[in-house]
Amino acid sequence: MNVSHHYRIAYPAHPARESDPHYKDFDAYHRRTRATARCAMGVRRGTFDECRDAKGEPCVIGSDGVMSGLELHHAHVEFALLNAVDLAVLERDYPGVSNPDEVGAWVESAANLEWLCAGCHRGVGGVHNASAADYEASAYVRGLIS
Repeated sequence: MNVSHHYRIAYPAHPARESDPHYKDFDAYHRRTRATARCAMGVRRGTFDECRDAKGEPCVIGSDGVMSGLELHHAHVEFALLNAVDLAVLERDYPGVSNPDEVGAWVESAANLEWLCAGCHRGVGGVHNASAADYEASAYVRGLIS
């Protein structure tokens, strides 16, 4: 079966949102976990051989143990969608986060963040570009998306 999705999307790298009041939570998570972070998709696959940086180069683990090419991904609710979140639905899956004054802190917390290489994050087969079903399947079917 052939399936085609036809749309153009640009999900560029985005700078730190230092003016956001919850940025400090994101930054604290970043600093606390970056040194030992690994691409979550690579961890699922058991190998990082398909992990790529923003230039398409293979991610490497340096002599200091730091993996190159990683970006933090908002795994459940994107920061950009924060003001559109249906808090009642979010509360069902994540009890305690329905307070509109506190949901921003949750969006920038470990519960909503995961490390991905740039390829798995913003690349052609990445979480922001592939359909959810295809991205999930790509963990199990090598070379599924090209």
